[in-house]
Amino acid sequence: MYKAIVKPLFDFIITLILTLILSPLLIPVVIGLLLTGEHYVFYSQKRVGYKNRRFKILKFATMLKNSPSLGTGSITTRNDPRILPMGKFLRKTKINELPQIFNVLLGDMSLVGPRPQMEADYYKFPEYIQEMIYNVKPGITGIGSIVFRDEEKWMSNPEMDVHAFYKAHIAPYKGELEVWYQENIGFFTDMMLLFLTIWVIVFPESDLTHRVFKTLPPLPDALK
Repeated sequence: MYKAIVKPLFDFIITLILTLILSPLLIPVVIGLLLTGEHYVFYSQKRVGYKNRRFKILKFATMLKNSPSLGTGSITTRNDPRILPMGKFLRKTKINELPQIFNVLLGDMSLVGPRPQMEADYYKFPEYIQEMIYNVKPGITGIGSIVFRDEEKWMSNPEMDVHAFYKAHIAPYKGELEVWYQENIGFFTDMMLLFLTIWVIVFPESDLTHRVFKTLPPLPDALK
């Protein structure tokens, strides 16, 4: 009942409220992006969504327009040269994700769920994860987004094959986290994940996530 009725209704109501509350913040960001970087505001990209259907995600522009064809492609590294002047701040504060409230209103996404991946990164998941990860709608935030809030720190070695490392270590663990989420989905879980999303932005070194959710899969040695 929660997934079928309560969660979609909650998403719609809260997203409408957020749209009204965040409007004063969104307008200055739009102006700032128009005046800096490549002077474009929104970034739309095809992602894998609910039941593995493709849809267009909407974000504030933080990187060069042609970034998927440059450097490390779909993976962003620490101090990535493709990030625009205003983009670093927007990414650190997660403000760049806010336009996805319109994806929620359109029914493509939820407030909480697995992050919608680019196809290149989706296929890095183990096959059994590919089959089940999007049995729920992808989310603006979720357990994977919180645990990997600073994913770039694992990609800071310039000699590293970032795509091989992602496939071998990050994608499998992200998959385990999303299996955990689907096994524990509920109102309390979603509320705590929304709270923790804000908490880890303010306190990025906090381990509160693992203290609240004691049954989370342990972090693999390669990511410690």
